[in-house]
Amino acid sequence: MQSLRTAATGMAAQQLNVEVISNNIANMNTVGYKRQRAEFQDLLYQTLERAGAQSSDQGNIVPTGVQIGGGVKAGSVYRINEQGSLTKTENQYDVAIQGRGFLQVLLPSGETAYTRAGNLSVNDQGQLVTEDGYLIEPAITVPADAVSVVISPSGQVQAVRDGQTEADIVGQFELATFVNEAGLEAIGDNLLKETGASGPATVGTPGSVGFGSLTQYYTEASNVDAVSEITALIVAQRAYEMNAKVISASDEMLQAANNVKS
Repeated sequence: MQSLRTAATGMAAQQLNVEVISNNIANMNTVGYKRQRAEFQDLLYQTLERAGAQSSDQGNIVPTGVQIGGGVKAGSVYRINEQGSLTKTENQYDVAIQGRGFLQVLLPSGETAYTRAGNLSVNDQGQLVTEDGYLIEPAITVPADAVSVVISPSGQVQAVRDGQTEADIVGQFELATFVNEAGLEAIGDNLLKETGASGPATVGTPGSVGFGSLTQYYTEASNVDAVSEITALIVAQRAYEMNAKVISASDEMLQAANNVKS
């Protein structure tokens, strides 16, 4: 029975849906995380009677025809890049992006990755780095004798040295934007990579047209909404159960047909 295979595709789809939801819930407290949503498509149809075909010699037309669907498949897992709330921290190197844009990160391979996670630190050479020690691009070095660091909304980094009253400019943040941010490839560690779907990066100064601004002493929280995710989880669970019931019903029908005695 086709219904067995159709219901099986429905169960597989809802399993994927639950996996996406579980990843969202697991990353509720991940800095800069953007929630994902699974989207589905119907499978090919078996046409038993084509709509528009002639049903008689007098030219009568079949108005709707007969098509039987083959089930469902995963179409995509879409990243929703809406703004997350800002969380106050006590780290002078932390920055939150308000608006569009990603921080640029230099990977050990020499490639550039992108992130919304602005929980930064300095390494042994005074360079601004991510949690994993990857350098921020362009490189920003804080002097060893700096007593305070100020990061402006436009990304300018100023440091006040010990014994001085005037601040020196020691670096400048730059942000990258993409035509299709959902097309970026997630590689873990809060990092994303450019793909053919995302388009090339456009680099600019924070606060300029088309780019967000920076807020020091804050980080951007995950945009996962717990209530929405739990609701989606319940809906996915019920859909999975209903597809399982279809399989049970189809099995009972087959059993009944098998028990018919000639």
